[in-house]
Amino acid sequence: MDDEYTKFVRRMNPPRVVIDNDSCEDATIIQVDSVNKHGSLLDVVQVVADVNLVITKAYISSDGVWFMDVFNVIDRDGKKIRDKDIINYIQIRLESNASFVPSTDSVGVTPSEEHTLIELSGTDRTGLLSEVCAVLADLHCNVVNAEIWTHNARAAAVVHVTDDTTGCAIKDPNRLASIKELLCNVLRGNNESKAAKMTLATSGVTNRDRRLHQIMFADRDYERVGRAELRRVEDKGSRPQVTAFDCSQKYYTVITMKAKDRPKLLFDIICTLTDMQYVVFHGMVNTGMTEAYQEFYIRHVDGVPISSEAERERVVQCLEAAIERRASEGLELQLCTDDRVGLLSDITRIFRENSLSIKRAEISTKGGKALDTFYVTDVTGNPVDPKMIDSIRREIGQTILQVKCNSTPPPSKSPEGTKMGYLFDNLFKARNFQNLKLIRSYS
Repeated sequence: MDDEYTKFVRRMNPPRVVIDNDSCEDATIIQVDSVNKHGSLLDVVQVVADVNLVITKAYISSDGVWFMDVFNVIDRDGKKIRDKDIINYIQIRLESNASFVPSTDSVGVTPSEEHTLIELSGTDRTGLLSEVCAVLADLHCNVVNAEIWTHNARAAAVVHVTDDTTGCAIKDPNRLASIKELLCNVLRGNNESKAAKMTLATSGVTNRDRRLHQIMFADRDYERVGRAELRRVEDKGSRPQVTAFDCSQKYYTVITMKAKDRPKLLFDIICTLTDMQYVVFHGMVNTGMTEAYQEFYIRHVDGVPISSEAERERVVQCLEAAIERRASEGLELQLCTDDRVGLLSDITRIFRENSLSIKRAEISTKGGKALDTFYVTDVTGNPVDPKMIDSIRREIGQTILQVKCNSTPPPSKSPEGTKMGYLFDNLFKARNFQNLKLIRSYS
């Protein structure tokens, strides 16, 4: 009965979305008012991430069954959103009142009509992506698009493949079983004690970035081990700073974060909190020149704040991992050329033969063109020798492989006087967002 009543309330109170380009000089303001449900905030943040917008400020507040979110957004060039197609897309998506289809706890696998979706996880090592791509090429699988993350000696990938002859999804059960067996062998390598997973999953069930977070979370990449722990100590100045403490007066747990700012940072954090079954009741996001500061007042879905030191430490570790997984570690290389079967296998083989370690990769094809981005280091995790990059570019093609930028700049200092903790406390005293001078009245 309660579930039916909740659905009725949502139907009678569809989301209200206002997109304002006049109130703020340097950003577009998106305000969303809607009936509250678990995952509502993630729905909104994902729509913003899907169109590659950057959130510079955000204010989040929910009271009972209602919530109001306000976001200041810009495009990747730092400008307001003027494209009417993007504005209409945001308006329609947010007002549709559609939410994510619930995902299963385990990673599944069935092909779609257009492609077969493969999900991989295992122990990271130099040359792993090259070996995976070589197996797929030998099995006559063409990689249409993919995303690969590595973190704390673990690797995860979501890969879309087609049959290299028909260009369609692979449906033969025997062939799928063979692909799964061979890829599992590659992922396992010589380490039989470490779990390796390869699954085929239903396409379109869950956002790809969210799936990668879920896969790595299930693989417990947030646990600090061996070499990764040593690097954490060495890189402490550049690592995200996450704290969790009690707000006993309001019966919340307060999460504060300071990290290098980057696209989709808020999505990664909200995605992790949501999948860990926490609800954000209030929050604030603010970005400086290079850093982002975020504060959230949360409770578990059962209505209670974090109740033990072990749970608190786990939440902090998981949020640190969520921030670090997509961090652009290494030198960014961009490849643009005519697509062909086996291209990715050839490129990653050249990287492996020249002792490059791929930390993250985004693979895509569009209009017969391969558009790939790789973040690479040497095998020890240190910056790559420029002479080695020049040699690789000559082998692949100077115009085909471009050096985008060095993605590991020295850590920047926090703005003097910046103070973490209770940044959002004044919201409890001024519940109206107009008092925060973020938005004007729309009534």
